[in-house]
Amino acid sequence: MKSRNGDIGQSGQVVVIGAGAAGMLAAGRAAEAGARVLLLEKMDQPGRKILISGKTRCNLTNSRTLPEFIAMYGPNGPFLHAAFHRFFRDDLLDILHRYGVETKEERGGRIFPVSDRAADVVGALRRYLGDQGVQLATQRRVFSLAVRDGKIAGVTTDRGLTPAAAVIVAAGGATWPATGSTGDGYELAKAVGHRIEKLRPALVPLIVKEIELAKSMQGVSLRNVRLTAFRGRPGEIDPAAVPDHDIGRGLDRKKPRGPVIESRFGEMMITHFGIGGPVTLLISLAVVDALAQGPVSVAIDLKPALDYPQLRARLQRDLDAHGKRQFKGILEGLLPRKMIEPLAALTGIPLDKPAHQVSAAEKEKLAGVLKSLRFEIAGPLPMATAIVTAGGVSLKEIDPRTMASRLVRGLYFCGEVLDIDADTGGFNLQAAFSTGYVAGEAAAAYVAAIDE
Repeated sequence: MKSRNGDIGQSGQVVVIGAGAAGMLAAGRAAEAGARVLLLEKMDQPGRKILISGKTRCNLTNSRTLPEFIAMYGPNGPFLHAAFHRFFRDDLLDILHRYGVETKEERGGRIFPVSDRAADVVGALRRYLGDQGVQLATQRRVFSLAVRDGKIAGVTTDRGLTPAAAVIVAAGGATWPATGSTGDGYELAKAVGHRIEKLRPALVPLIVKEIELAKSMQGVSLRNVRLTAFRGRPGEIDPAAVPDHDIGRGLDRKKPRGPVIESRFGEMMITHFGIGGPVTLLISLAVVDALAQGPVSVAIDLKPALDYPQLRARLQRDLDAHGKRQFKGILEGLLPRKMIEPLAALTGIPLDKPAHQVSAAEKEKLAGVLKSLRFEIAGPLPMATAIVTAGGVSLKEIDPRTMASRLVRGLYFCGEVLDIDADTGGFNLQAAFSTGYVAGEAAAAYVAAIDE
């Protein structure tokens, strides 16, 4: 791979904008298919976002079946059928293995490099590009697409016009701007007539209105809890409406009824601004979308293994067995230490009250707090803090078989710039790799047809 700081003027070449997961696969495959390829990256090195993905371990893909995969992208999942049939998990792993990256499977079907080093993945992809003769120009930001008579003519950078017969936009989303994902691709697409579906942060922590309550429990990590999002204010939540199973994108369960938006079981955190952690991230996009229609609240079931009758019985046994203890001592067996005072305040029961004096009404109040700790959501953290951007170039204007624009001949889109997003687990990266590969192959074929 030739790395250059000057743009190369070849009218018959394929220009790829963005050297992330989608862009590197697009460039590599286009060159492999016989095209002259110039890969433009505005940062000083390719693969910056890959390097931080999966907490620098790089969750490459997932072992789930194709139908399960498609379900993880929600309503837009079917768009990926053709791309996944052309290039899917085993094809990706074959390329990585060819360049020295062995992989392993972990909980939830997540697939990582054996080394747990995202840098090894970037290194492998760079070797792939080098073998195919891709020319890489770093620190080259693209300002506009040149379109003449309805077809691509090139791109404009700070070095002027770079001619091209085909252009692949793989500029990423609008999250993690330090990696180069600053939404450039959306502006490029919009300038040539493409519709951009509303951009929203996905896989993002949530801010609550009860900020002082959250601060009082800051840093508490909760395991084996159920987090459920509801339409409405906290006081309107019906605890009986909390489902006993997960509800959300990618799950086979029926859609939620009534005020329930999503519900997930697992791990989460209380932060100084609200809530974070895995299950919070999973419900976040549904919450963000619901906030556009009205207030949204969440309920945390701290004891999901017990229903209300079982929890009441458990509390009664504790109170009977330790009647001389203070109420604080009872809570120590039920909650993380940092949650004891804040939750006791919610019940109104003094911490020094003897256990045998706790009334039936107070016991019921405690059960209610343990089964339904509530917050109203003020909104998500800013887009820059999200893992993924939801929204993007409208899929109605993209051919799913080739990733080609339906508006401009010779223009292709792939990766996060498209209106595609999924939950964590390797699904977002696989979509980027697959759409990139397909776009590269199709762009090379398009240029070859012109040259004939």
